[in-house]
Amino acid sequence: MVHLYEGGAYLAGGELIPDSPEALAAVEAKTGVKTTREEAAKGTMAYGILSSHNTSGSMENLKIKFDKLTSHDITFVGILQTARASGLEKFPVPYVLTNCHNSLCAVGGTINEDDHVFGLSCAKKYGGVYVPPHQAVIHQFAREMLAAGGAMILGSDSHTRYGALGTMAVGEGGPEIVKQLLEQTYDIPMPGVVAIHLTGKPEKGVGPQDIALAIIGAVFKNGYVNNKVMEFIGDGIDNLSVDFRIGVDVMTTETTCLSSIWRTDDAVKEFYEIHKRPEDYKELNPADVAYYDGVVEVDLSQVKPMIAMPFHPSNVYTIEELNQNLEDILRDVEKKALVSLDNNNIDFKLTDKIRDGRLYVEQGVIAGCAGGGFENICDAADILRGKTIGSDEFSLSIYPASQPVFMELVKNGRIADLMATGATVRTAFCGPCFGAGDVPSNKGLSIRHSTRNFPNREGSKVTNGQIASVALMDARSIAATAANKGYLTAATDVDAEFTKPKYYFDKSIYDNRVFNGVGKADPSVEIKFGPNIVDWPKMQALTDHALLKVVSMIHDPVTTTDELIPSGETSSYRSNPLGLAEFTLSRKDPAYVGKAKEVQKVEKARIAGEDIYAQDGALKGIYDAIREKFGDEIVPEQTEVGSVIFAVKPGDGSAREQAASCQRVLGGMANIAREYATKRYRSNLINWGMLPFVFDGDLPFDKDDYILVKDIKEAIISKNDAIKAYVVNKGMKEMELHLGNLTDDEREIILKGCLINYNRKN
Repeated sequence: MVHLYEGGAYLAGGELIPDSPEALAAVEAKTGVKTTREEAAKGTMAYGILSSHNTSGSMENLKIKFDKLTSHDITFVGILQTARASGLEKFPVPYVLTNCHNSLCAVGGTINEDDHVFGLSCAKKYGGVYVPPHQAVIHQFAREMLAAGGAMILGSDSHTRYGALGTMAVGEGGPEIVKQLLEQTYDIPMPGVVAIHLTGKPEKGVGPQDIALAIIGAVFKNGYVNNKVMEFIGDGIDNLSVDFRIGVDVMTTETTCLSSIWRTDDAVKEFYEIHKRPEDYKELNPADVAYYDGVVEVDLSQVKPMIAMPFHPSNVYTIEELNQNLEDILRDVEKKALVSLDNNNIDFKLTDKIRDGRLYVEQGVIAGCAGGGFENICDAADILRGKTIGSDEFSLSIYPASQPVFMELVKNGRIADLMATGATVRTAFCGPCFGAGDVPSNKGLSIRHSTRNFPNREGSKVTNGQIASVALMDARSIAATAANKGYLTAATDVDAEFTKPKYYFDKSIYDNRVFNGVGKADPSVEIKFGPNIVDWPKMQALTDHALLKVVSMIHDPVTTTDELIPSGETSSYRSNPLGLAEFTLSRKDPAYVGKAKEVQKVEKARIAGEDIYAQDGALKGIYDAIREKFGDEIVPEQTEVGSVIFAVKPGDGSAREQAASCQRVLGGMANIAREYATKRYRSNLINWGMLPFVFDGDLPFDKDDYILVKDIKEAIISKNDAIKAYVVNKGMKEMELHLGNLTDDEREIILKGCLINYNRKN
């Protein structure tokens, strides 16, 4: 089904040749081209696109300028506030503000709608595009209106993926958008490129989510594509519709790759023609000789309907396998979940979902950037036509990804077919994906064609004794399960005729409703602020030394951004840095906020020239120990006091910057990790002036310990990677921290305290 090469490979005349001492000779024999690995690496589609957007003059260390930018209403307020504080005058490239996450004003009074009004006023003032609530989810609008062959798009949402349309797109934290708005660059080393070689044709009933989950299950845990570009090649692509390709592509985020790109063809050309933008099509293919750093072989014909069980998209099984070994697998999932839940008060069970030997689920959802596509919903309607979902606990909700998709489904009758079954159909909204819509009941199990199923995400509040479980599936198998009134069923087990109606895109919907101010910035427009929209608090520049108090220790194998800053109802406070910070780690370590604030009191007293010992009586003993070892080299006036969290592998999941900024506004100075799950989370830490430390070895510290990082400022200026630190209240036990590769700009950002300070200086 899915096979990973142990090393790299050459693509030569359409054939993959595994890297070996004889490989280059085989390439020459196949193509007549004499080459080197370094030269062949330039033959990938990814290399061509990156080189055309690189401004550094070196392909080893890239400085990328993107063609277009996009954000949604959980992220754009903070981005615009940061950019304004940094001197923004107008948007230098098209910047689209969509409103698909906080679309409903159900929590916090007028907060969400105030954010929307703020966004519209900024689009007018700075010359952007504003997509009102319920018109489109961020990524569907980008597919329909922004993507272009050979282009690059940066979005402040992790699922910014338009590779199937020939666009290399990257999801990053908000500060990276700010840099582009200020005409700075996206700085990364040249990423590796891994070929995703598709062959065969999917079995009837197998959908894009099934293919995506099979790939995620094969590559996530071993980090095979981590921070690399996934390049889709192979003749199997010819057997996939563009909607199908898009459905696979959007889920590449869950592999922790950097971006994706696909070979394009006449089907993609037709997509652009349907969407009234034929000029944006570009044929993309690898060169006759190309080198890949790895290969993922996917035989599409062997992929079965899949299910990703709680609590990660990589926790995959075939539905057939699950049904045949139901009790054993559910017990194994329950056991694995204890690591993620880390809460003895939660009685987490899935085995109680077994009814008459079958798995019963209470809810089905087909939604968002992954599930809400035209073809997914049409196929689901074909499976359900003439049936009913029943009147028991099971419910089914469907969210078309945009108003144009919704309108065409109305015109061709699929909406009526679905509603007749008892399903409900909603407007374009991302809420079900992060816990702001269709939240399952306590101990409920929901099957969803959406992007994630992390713990503490879709409604779970384990600290309040609430737990909800989400399993990811394809829309077709969700429909098959709905046809069986909630009993888990693979789409390949039902007899359905897929009618595959043609799609007609009605652009007038956007022409009539979307504000397009590109190239028409109007400085006279007054920005409209709601009472919840608050400026970022002042950040301090880095001092000579740092004294860090460990306020949280997280030993889970992976920590998601949803655990660092929960989604769901907290999204209403994303425009208020201090208000949102109150939720930091609230579902993972409820004591964190209080502990961080206690440390922050000390730092505020230090800055004000007040007695820091009055804030924390333990500090006198800490400084006595420091003086005993270093004399008067280290004094409070030159030593910032901040909090630090330890996590094994933090930052999987969402790109939202608040996972880092919330720590920062509470006085956080650093993270210490074994490694960082994603490049984007580490970048968020850096852009908020936090130190992204890495530590290897037995932990010499624990919660509430103080760690002295001596001469940290000089270490950053001198570009030292290895930095000595001391666990003060463990007898000044020495340890070695590492910062890893930092660009000159990143070093300056940390020295100045954050990206805002860096840009104010510039």
